[in-house]
Order: sequence, then structure tokens, then C-alpha cells
Amino acid sequence: MFTVKDLVFKYPKNAEDTIKGIDFEIKQGEIFGFLGPSGAGKTTTQKLLVKLLAYDKGEIHFDGKDLHSFNDVFYEDIGVCFEMPISFSKLTAMENLDFFQKLYKNHADIQPLMERVGLWEDRNKLVGEYSKGMKIRLNLVRALLNKPKMLFLDEPTNGLDPKNARIVKDMIREFAHNGGTVFLTSHIMSDVDELCDRVAFITDGKIEEIDSPRNLKIKYGQRTVTVEYKEDNQTHVKRFTMDEIKTDAFAELMRTKEVETIHSGETTLEEIFIQVTGVKLHGED
Repeated sequence: MFTVKDLVFKYPKNAEDTIKGIDFEIKQGEIFGFLGPSGAGKTTTQKLLVKLLAYDKGEIHFDGKDLHSFNDVFYEDIGVCFEMPISFSKLTAMENLDFFQKLYKNHADIQPLMERVGLWEDRNKLVGEYSKGMKIRLNLVRALLNKPKMLFLDEPTNGLDPKNARIVKDMIREFAHNGGTVFLTSHIMSDVDELCDRVAFITDGKIEEIDSPRNLKIKYGQRTVTVEYKEDNQTHVKRFTMDEIKTDAFAELMRTKEVETIHSGETTLEEIFIQVTGVKLHGED
């Protein structure tokens, strides 16, 4: 759906490039995670892909065509869900959706979307009276109004309770399952791990890694199994390599000891994020 080659961008007042020659592709039907610390270039890259910024050097192709060749018809095919909800606070939710829907040729059925995110009963309430979570859910509905081929989602579950976060994640997964493509940025690594087919890590304007969450966890994880077991009223810990779990020693421990827990050495995306970028996650964008 998108192909990016040697993309470079510099803000006019900056001395250095913000985006320093990055390459990646987003396949049709995949959920592509784009991760990095604050200031790494995530938001700038997204703005370049949705034509809010004009790039200096390199190439961006959307659906096989140079992005420069598109006029405003480009926006018929994309939906954008910004981290900060975009709506008119003095209008009701339905008045907002009616306004935005008139900007497009293709129109989704609003009622099922609003029912899905739990907002149908509050459709005639002023958006200014909505909670933060309600505004976030309305933001997703707005992004889907034109039946887009491609969704750009920036922190789509941030600020949602677990129940509504699950609804949003299910909608994202279904969108991709039905042929849609998703560009996702988030600092909630469990969501990224659950949703994304592939993820890219960007640091200081350069992409450091691109792969599936599974392959990254294999690459950065330890091939070990740790067993906690009880003996003489004390908890003991023994670590085995993957090769050692085939030995009699491992089988003997499992057979004769009171095993409490078993953990693999698989790492998490959060640990990979810290290792690749050198920055800890503190809820940054």
C-alpha cells in the first residue's frame, strides 16, 4: 500500500534533518506498527505519508503511484485518527459526523459504528460534554466515515478503559481482516504486540529495526527456560538452555520437584524498545 525509499525531511528552522533517509513498505492488509521515542520522527513520518508535509528528498508511493501525483482525491482512501480528538465541541456527535461525512464521496453507515463504540445513545449530546474516552471513540468513528482503504492511528487506545480498548482493538483487527491497511503508532507495547503484523523502530530519524513482533522477540530474547520449584520449604530457581530441556536433568527436576512456575526467556516489545532505542517508555507519544 505504501513504499518509502530514502525519505529525507528537514523542518525549515532546524539545522539537521528530522527524517534521515528511511526505507520501508506497508503491505496491503497488514497492521504496521511505527514505534520510537518522542522526537524520533514518528509524527513527522505520519504527516509526510498523509500529505500534511511535503518531503525534501526520496520517494513515497501509495497504491503504486507517486504520492506527489495525487490531488485531494487521495483523502478519499485514507482515514486519520489523531492522538488528540478532532471535533467541534459546540456540536453534537451526530452533527460532527454529518459535517465530516459530507467532505467525502463514500459514506459509511454511522449507526452501526456508533453502536459498536457505545456512543449511539449519546449521539445527540454536545461533544464538549463527552469524556476523554468518548471523544477518542468518536475519533475512530470519524476516521471510518469514508470507508477508507488505509487507516492512520495515533495512540488509538490511550485513555480508554480495558473494555473499550478491547472494542477498538477488535475493530482495528477486523478492518485489516477485511482488506484494510493500518499504520499504527502507540506507546502501549501490549497493544502493538497483539495487533501488529510487523513493527519498525525509529530513533533519531533512522529506522533501526523492522520485523514481526515474534521474530524480534526471538532475536532479542534468551533461549532459556527458568523453573521455580519448592524444596525444604524454600523456593529455588534453576535456568536451563533450550538444549538442556532435552536432558535427563530437566526431566528429573520436573518429575521429582514441586514445580511452582516455568518461564521462557522470551523478551517483551517494551524491553526490545528500550534495547533498540535506548529510551525507556514513560507514556510519551
